[in-house]
Amino acid sequence: MYPWETNRRFNAYADYIKKKLGGRIQKLTIDAGFSCPNRDGTLGEGGCTFCLNDAFNPSYCSPEKSIAQQISEGKAFHAKRYRRAGKYLAYFQAFSNTHAPVKILEKKYREALNCEGIMGLVIGTRPDCMDENKLALLQSLSEKYHVVVEYGIESVFNRTLKRINRGHTFEDTLSTLIMTAARGIQTGGHLIFGLPGESRGDMLNSASQISRLPIDSIKFHQLQIFKGTTMESEIRNNPDDFVVFSESDYLDFMVEYIEVLNPRIVIERIAGETPPRYGVQKPWGPRYDQVLLKFEKLLEKRNTWQGRRYQGNGNLKPET
Repeated sequence: MYPWETNRRFNAYADYIKKKLGGRIQKLTIDAGFSCPNRDGTLGEGGCTFCLNDAFNPSYCSPEKSIAQQISEGKAFHAKRYRRAGKYLAYFQAFSNTHAPVKILEKKYREALNCEGIMGLVIGTRPDCMDENKLALLQSLSEKYHVVVEYGIESVFNRTLKRINRGHTFEDTLSTLIMTAARGIQTGGHLIFGLPGESRGDMLNSASQISRLPIDSIKFHQLQIFKGTTMESEIRNNPDDFVVFSESDYLDFMVEYIEVLNPRIVIERIAGETPPRYGVQKPWGPRYDQVLLKFEKLLEKRNTWQGRRYQGNGNLKPET
């Protein structure tokens, strides 16, 4: 048994959510028609240089459909693969899902929560799209439902955030996470490995920063470069600025990374997966469940686990 009270060698989301909500829960992705402040002119235009939301949206997702319709079609979509799921979380995934006035947000969130079988919300957003009024709404919803705010962290390095046109700093991430956690709202994070200008050492060193954030869960993705994005041109013109992981290299890296990661943080994903038709690079080949199986076998082979070399406390300060 490890600190998270299972025999798996990392603090796995599937086990955590089953224990918390009493069974298997399926996320149903929703495109609620939001934009992003670095896309619609609020802060800038063009969006993040790596972004292609179509690569992550299931076929049933479309802002032209009502939220209720997307949820209904999502249930049918997932029933083909996950017959055991009878309870769901509405996952507001596409773009920044707090980038609107509170009244609009509440209407959309409640439409999802009023659907049969919905146990709560997972809201994907950015740290600069949150304020106290929006947090007050989410806090009130969290008193009855399971609510998680999933922030796009992407990198702990301000130079990287600037280069990818993110539009916010790591200081913004830190302050918003503190604000959110102070209200008792569950927080998640998203981090990308392989962004331009970051070495393997830089990425490994970020574990100490992530470990001290007030987050409950995290998703790790390898950088996937999509056709038609700004980053496609960037890697073509400056290939030496990128660490491009093979599958085996990435699994080695992830084993090293989670060894120094705070064991209290629930790991939701260790890698990303998108349809090959969107990608510039040759896909690894195996589906995510096979990648995860290889990862767990590698942990066992090396007799290691999440947090084995975790150093504990320290003062958190943004990198430059």
